[in-house]
Amino acid sequence: MRRLLPTLGTGLVLLGLLAFLPASAPRSTSAETLKADGARKWYRGNMHTHSLWSDGDNFLENIALWYRDKKYDFLVFTDHNTLARSERWVDIDKAKSGRKAFDQLQKNWPDQVFSREKDGKTEVRLKTFPEVVDLVGIPEQFLLIQGEEVSDKFGKLPVHLCATNLQDAIPPLGGGSVAETIQHDVDALIAQRERTRQAMIIHLNHPNFGWGVTAEDLAQVRGENFFEVYNGHPGVHNTGDATHASTERIWDIINTLRLTELELPMMYGLATDDGHSYHKIPSRASEPGRGWVMVLADRLSNDALIAALEAGRFYSSSGVFLDEVTVDKTSMALAIRGEPGVTYRTEFIGTRKDFDRTATPMQDAEGKDLPVTKRYSVDVGAVLATSDSLTPSYTFKGDELYVRARVLSSREHPNPSEMEDLESAWIQPARGPAAE
Repeated sequence: MRRLLPTLGTGLVLLGLLAFLPASAPRSTSAETLKADGARKWYRGNMHTHSLWSDGDNFLENIALWYRDKKYDFLVFTDHNTLARSERWVDIDKAKSGRKAFDQLQKNWPDQVFSREKDGKTEVRLKTFPEVVDLVGIPEQFLLIQGEEVSDKFGKLPVHLCATNLQDAIPPLGGGSVAETIQHDVDALIAQRERTRQAMIIHLNHPNFGWGVTAEDLAQVRGENFFEVYNGHPGVHNTGDATHASTERIWDIINTLRLTELELPMMYGLATDDGHSYHKIPSRASEPGRGWVMVLADRLSNDALIAALEAGRFYSSSGVFLDEVTVDKTSMALAIRGEPGVTYRTEFIGTRKDFDRTATPMQDAEGKDLPVTKRYSVDVGAVLATSDSLTPSYTFKGDELYVRARVLSSREHPNPSEMEDLESAWIQPARGPAAE
């Protein structure tokens, strides 16, 4: 049975955490306005992407071109347990999507295709990450970032994390529980970051994929302050079910536990594509363009983007755009970029200091506790206020542990991962007065 461990933090965490925590500490409630100005700009990016280097169905350069053409500013490649740096050839007719990807490659890059005939088969060499950067990247306009999806497990439960801006691949390290498995993989990234002095971050992917990770598992992990509140893969159960909490519910439970019991930084929520399929748009496959982050940074670089993410200077989206987010000691306010014919409902969500702390294990038909997120009081992640304005705001009452916001538009997502998804935006939590 998975439970909160009284102590987490092996040698690697204890050595690396002092340097890691300041950059990952939650945004304070001192006045801060997030908006594009002369010094900073909103950069749109996807941080979870697959290719023929693992289980995606397209070449890196084709995928990068798709995002560049769609006006993204940055893209992180995150193939499973590998970095695109070695020499690799694939049999076109046995590769995912077969000739579709190859034909597209020849159309897009007629002078950059390296193929050969071997044993009666046509093989093509996969370009490495540096080659794709030279081919598709544009300095100060379109940034490609090397990453990896560290695909681990505990027993039969999948535990996946995306690492951004790696130098070396991180092997899945396993552990004696789900929480320990996550911790070991996070420790490895912290150790690499400390060793190389290169900016890196790691985030927990799709907690409900295979129902692998509970709120209690993730809440206790040190040095890991990001997870996917929205993932565009149709098989990851963002909305949960009668037994399993949704990813948004998991988010609120985690932050409530962190601010009251664990004394850890708040968890931030990312939106990602987790793209695998690039030839059937639109469909129910795992496709690009469903979710992204909007990061406010002073330049388009690895260091600047990671620093902004760690400071909470971003929001996540599946279609809603914001012009401004303002947080100070008294309030949170937004400026939504409205579109003709579309209405918006903003929910300010949080947990108050004197919340009902009841947490009941979910049980099966025989009364046995299930290894899933517990059922918590409605006080956890309660809707504190709503607004239909394009400039919604919330004034703190003084007893909030944290406040976040979610904007729901009236427009359905044009290519949803789950039926009836609405275009939305998720604003990062800010500490409330009761957590100071």
